[in-house]
Amino acid sequence: MTTVRISDDSLALACGADAVAAAFLRAGCTVERVSSWGMHWLEPLVEVDGPDGWTGFGPATPADIPAILDGTSPKAIGRVADHPFIARQQRLTFARAGRTRPLSMEDYAATGGWAGLDRARALAPAEVIAEVTRSGLRGRGGAGFPTGIKWRTVADAPGDRKYVVCNADEGDSGTFADRMLMEGDPFALIEGMAIVAHAVGAAQGYIYVRSEYPHAIAKLSAAIGIAAPRIAPFRLDVRAGAGAYICGEETSLLNSLEGKRGEVRAKPPLPAIAGLFGKPTVVNNVLTLTALPHIMAAGGAEEYARLGIDRSRGTKPIQLAGNIRHGGVFETAFGIPLRELIEDIGGGTASGRPVKAAQVGGPLGAYIPPSRFDLPFDYEAFAAADAMIGHGGVVVFDDSADMGSLARFAMDFCAVESCGKCTPCRIGSTRGVELLDRIRDGAGRAVDAVEALPQMHNASKAGHGREADVALLTDLCETMRFGSLCALGGFTHYPVMSALEHWPEDFGPKVLGPEECG
Repeated sequence: MTTVRISDDSLALACGADAVAAAFLRAGCTVERVSSWGMHWLEPLVEVDGPDGWTGFGPATPADIPAILDGTSPKAIGRVADHPFIARQQRLTFARAGRTRPLSMEDYAATGGWAGLDRARALAPAEVIAEVTRSGLRGRGGAGFPTGIKWRTVADAPGDRKYVVCNADEGDSGTFADRMLMEGDPFALIEGMAIVAHAVGAAQGYIYVRSEYPHAIAKLSAAIGIAAPRIAPFRLDVRAGAGAYICGEETSLLNSLEGKRGEVRAKPPLPAIAGLFGKPTVVNNVLTLTALPHIMAAGGAEEYARLGIDRSRGTKPIQLAGNIRHGGVFETAFGIPLRELIEDIGGGTASGRPVKAAQVGGPLGAYIPPSRFDLPFDYEAFAAADAMIGHGGVVVFDDSADMGSLARFAMDFCAVESCGKCTPCRIGSTRGVELLDRIRDGAGRAVDAVEALPQMHNASKAGHGREADVALLTDLCETMRFGSLCALGGFTHYPVMSALEHWPEDFGPKVLGPEECG
C-alpha cells in the first residue's frame, strides 16, 4: 500500500489539503498528516513513498491523484529536501519541518527531541544560563535583547514564585513562523519552555496565543497533555488572546493574562523583576524558545554561535510574503542580503512587475527601496539604516503600490490598535492620519520649506500648505518615537518616514521629503 504525506498546517488546509488527503484515502493509500515544509506556493504539497524514496508533488488537487500515483504528474518536484528553496537553508529551528507528525512523541524523540532538556536538567541552572549566553541567542521578537541576560535577571530576582511566559501573539503582517512551529512542532516549544523553567526556577508556564490561531491552540493543548509526564514537575497551560495587537507587547500581554485590560505598563519595574502577578517572569517568543533544544543539545551552543555575523548569532527564520513568487519560511544564518532573499530565493514579485519596496519587521517596519536591498539581515545593520528586523517578516510590493496610502495605513493602524494609555500614541496617531490626508489632498497654500519650519507647531491651525505639514508630520513622528510608552507608537515613524523619504511623489505633487524640509 502506498504511503502519502500531506501537511495539516493551516495554510495547507486553506489550500485544500483535507480534500486531497481524502482523495488519496479513497484511492487506497495510507495518509500521514505531517508538518509543513514551508514552501507555501506549492501547498498542498504531498510526498509519495515509492521505489526511489519520497517524491514531492505540488500544488496538488484531487484531480491530480491518478497522475501522481502512476508517476506521470507534471507537478513532480523530486525529493523535497533537495529542492533549492530547502537545500540552501540552514535549518535548526525548522529542522523537523515537513518530516514529522506534529503530535507524535515517537517522531519527536527519533529526531533528537528531549535531548536538550535532558542535558539541561543534568546541569546546574547557572550552567544552563551560561550556555545560552555563550550561544549569543537574542530575543527573536523585535528588540533582540540577549536571552541569557534576561534569564539571569529572573534567576537572581527574589521571589517565592517565578513564571515562564511564551509570547505567541504573532500579530505582525507577513509573519507566520510562530504559527507553523506551534502547529507543526509543538513539542519543541514545550521542551524550550521546560529548559527555561529549570534555568530560572519556575514551576508554571503559560503560552499566550492569539485567538486567530485555533489550530495552533488545539495542537498545543493536545501536545501539552501528551508531554505533561515528560516535563514534570513543570506545568504548562495555553491561554488565548482576544485579538488586540497591543497584547504582543510583553507588559500588555501580562495584563491580559491576569484578566486585566490589555494596556502597556510603565517600566520600570521590568517583567523580569515584577512580571506576571508581580512575580519575576521570563517572557520570550516562540522562535526564541524553540531555538533552545538545539542550543542545549551536546555542542549546540558553540555551533550556534559560529553562525551569523557580528552580534547577530545563530539562524533566523525569515518569512517571505506579500507580492512574491516563492513565499514561505526560509531559515538561514544572519547576514544574508535582503536582495538575495527577495530576488533570488523569493523569485521576485508574483505579478512579474518590478519590486518597488519591501517592508521588514511587520506593519511598523520601514519600507526599504531596492537601492538598499544589499542591506544584510542583521540587527545592527538594520538599526543603522533606521529600520528593524522585528519578527523577520518580509512583505514585498511591486511598482503599482501607493506608498502614500501605505504610510497612512501605518498611522491609522497605530490609532486603531493603541491601548490609549500614553498621549503620543493615542493622540499623535490620530493627528498623524489627519496630517497625511491633508498632505495627500494638497490642501492649503504652498509655502517655502524654510518659512514652514518656524511655524510647524501651529501649522495645523493655520493651514500653511503641504511643506509645512510635512515638517509638522516629521516633528510629530519624532514625538511619538521618543515619547510613547511602547513600540506601537514608538515604531510608527518607521513606515511613515521611510515612505515619505523614498517615495515623496506618492504623497502628491510638490511634496518635499523630510530632509528637504529641514
